[in-house]
Amino acid sequence: MMGLTKLVLYLTMCGIYALSKPTEKKDRAIHDKELSDKVHDDAESFDYDHDAFLGAEQAKTFDQLTPEESKERLGQIVDKIDGDKDGFVTEEELEKWIKLSQKRWIYEDVDRQFKGHDLDADDLVTWEEYKNATYGFLLEDGDTDDSYNYKQMMARDERRFKRADQNADLFATKEEFTAFLHPEEYDHMKDIVVLETMEDIDKNGDGFIDLDEYIGDMYTADSDGHEPEWVKTEREQFTEFRDRNKDGKMDKEETKDWILPADYDHAEAEARHLVYESDENKDGKLSKEEIVKKYDLFVGSQATDFGEALVRHDEF
Repeated sequence: MMGLTKLVLYLTMCGIYALSKPTEKKDRAIHDKELSDKVHDDAESFDYDHDAFLGAEQAKTFDQLTPEESKERLGQIVDKIDGDKDGFVTEEELEKWIKLSQKRWIYEDVDRQFKGHDLDADDLVTWEEYKNATYGFLLEDGDTDDSYNYKQMMARDERRFKRADQNADLFATKEEFTAFLHPEEYDHMKDIVVLETMEDIDKNGDGFIDLDEYIGDMYTADSDGHEPEWVKTEREQFTEFRDRNKDGKMDKEETKDWILPADYDHAEAEARHLVYESDENKDGKLSKEEIVKKYDLFVGSQATDFGEALVRHDEF
C-alpha cells in the first residue's frame, strides 16, 4: 500500500520512531554518535576499529579471508585512501575515508531515491517530480481518512525541499536532494531539523518542549506505573542540563543544543589513533607497508567485499 509505505519512509527520514516499549529509550541526538557500538578497547579486540575503518555493515562480512587475502585487499583500499597519490596516507586522508565509510548508507539511500524520483532522467529532481512520485496517490484519490495527515506531511516535505534547494529554482541536484533527505548532515539545514523536532514533540503547540513532552517523546508509561531508572535520569537531565534558563521548558536554542550537540569528532579521533598505533617511523603519516603490517588493527583476517567498497567510494 503506497500510503503505508510513504508513512514508514517519512517517519524514518524525520527520525520518528514507533511507540517505545516501557524500557526503551529513543535518542534524538544526532552528531555525537560513536563509530561503532563495540567497546573501544584494543586490549580486548580491534572490533571497534574495524567498524570505524570499514563501516559496521561491511565489517560484519569479514569472515572468509585469510590473513594473506586481507593484507592484499587492504593494500587496494590504501591506494584509494591515498588521495594525492604520494604513497602515504595522512591523518586527514584517513579521517575522510572513515567518514565516507560511516556514511555509505546515506549515499546508497540517496542514490536509490534519486533514481526513483528523477522521472525524466535529467539528473535533477523537481519538487513536482518528488510530490507526484511520493504523494500521487493522495492527489489522485482526493480526501480520505488519512488525507489530512498526508497533506501535513506534503507541506512539511515542501518546506524542507525548498530549504535544501539553495538556488531556489525548485530543481534539486543530487547534493541538494541529499540535504533534503538527510538534513542533519548539512549546516544550512539544521534549523529545519530543530523545527521538525519541536513540531513532533510540542503537543500543546506553545512553541516549547516542556518536561512532560520531553519524556513522552521517548517513553510510554507502563500500566503498573513503574518508571525505569533511565526515565528518572532523563528527568534530571532535562532539569539540570537541557533547560538552561530554568523556565521549565526548552526553547529553539535549547532544543538545538540537545539534538545537535557540539561535535566531538569521532572520525578525527579514530584517524589519530590508527596513525599513532601504526606509524612505526613516527613521521606522522602511514606508508602502505605500515598499514598492511597492522592489518589486524584495520581489518582483521575476516572477509569483506572490498571490490564493492572500492566501487562505492569511487562514486563519492
